[in-house]
Amino acid sequence: MKKVVLLFILVAIATSCVSQKSRSLFNGKDLNGWHSDIPEMDSVPGARDPFIVRDGMLVSLGTPGGHLITDDIYKNFRLEVEYRFAGEPGNCGVLVFASTPRSLYKMFPKSIEVQMMHENAGDFWCIVENIEVDNMVERRGPKSEWGITEGKKRRILNLTDGSEKPVGEWNSMTIECLENEVKVWVNGDLVNHGYNATASSGQIALQAEGSEVEFRKVVLTPIDQLSD
Repeated sequence: MKKVVLLFILVAIATSCVSQKSRSLFNGKDLNGWHSDIPEMDSVPGARDPFIVRDGMLVSLGTPGGHLITDDIYKNFRLEVEYRFAGEPGNCGVLVFASTPRSLYKMFPKSIEVQMMHENAGDFWCIVENIEVDNMVERRGPKSEWGITEGKKRRILNLTDGSEKPVGEWNSMTIECLENEVKVWVNGDLVNHGYNATASSGQIALQAEGSEVEFRKVVLTPIDQLSD
């Protein structure tokens, strides 16, 4: 009986260790595990898919606009991304808790966006989902104008200036999602912390939003607590 119990404990520990292992969501060769949602490709013959693999990197060409979305749904994770703007600085983002496609402006999936736009990395954008932060009025504007759909104040400013590296250099962004909390670091600086999100799980998406962006790391690790 003792041997059976010991075996059960060892199996449980081994299973727990496996479940906590990090894994890359990008294999460096192709976009297996992801799918594109590019509205222009529905109606424009020959429209290109803006998401490609180049020199072992996942690349968002920026246009036409759309999203690269994981096939799987994730909950309680740390996502580590390393990215850089390949040419001119511009716009991009990582979406967490993504679900219904084309929910906003017939383009953006329902989600919470973690902004990567140059000099604004770490802002939250509410996309038919909501999230709260400290000092909401200061960081989001008048409460009467808050909202999660077109025409509303959906942007929540980040906590820092100057956390990004110069254009052309690699930035690291870490996003932790635990239940309905989201914390974001850029190059080691805590740049945002939201809570009471209206979602706690979903797909992960990368944007094509006008600028070419290279990703050399997209690694996910399950977590059971947020980092300090």
